[in-house]
Amino acid sequence: MKPLRAAARRRAREAALQMLYQWEVGKTSPGDAILSYWPAREEASELDEEDQAFANALVQGTTARLERIDALLASRTQNWRVERMAVLDRLVLRLATCELLAGETPAKVVINEALELTRTYSGEEAVAFVNGVLDGVRHELTGDPGAE
Repeated sequence: MKPLRAAARRRAREAALQMLYQWEVGKTSPGDAILSYWPAREEASELDEEDQAFANALVQGTTARLERIDALLASRTQNWRVERMAVLDRLVLRLATCELLAGETPAKVVINEALELTRTYSGEEAVAFVNGVLDGVRHELTGDPGAE
């Protein structure tokens, strides 16, 4: 992937995270979060229609598959119920798990992008947790017993 394309995808994932935050904390519908996000953001002009559609699809996919995503996360977090996680950590994990389930982006890229979002929005102390959970989810999805 070209560097400019990768940067645009990173901004799209960041936009998706912000929309998911609006959905979760603001108790809006996913559609309302998407509709209200783009007109209010300068980033919208930085992202082409394809990247905006990618961000929207991540939001819609995450919320539509929430039950499956949370079950995958719960199976990889000992003594941590998903609903008790810090909001941003939970949303990054959900977003990345949605992207892992879609299988269109290499798992290594998805996990790296999730770690960058975690560093930016949650903090360095959460990075190891997010990395461990997502690596476990990746192993579970691929049937690789390496995470056991």
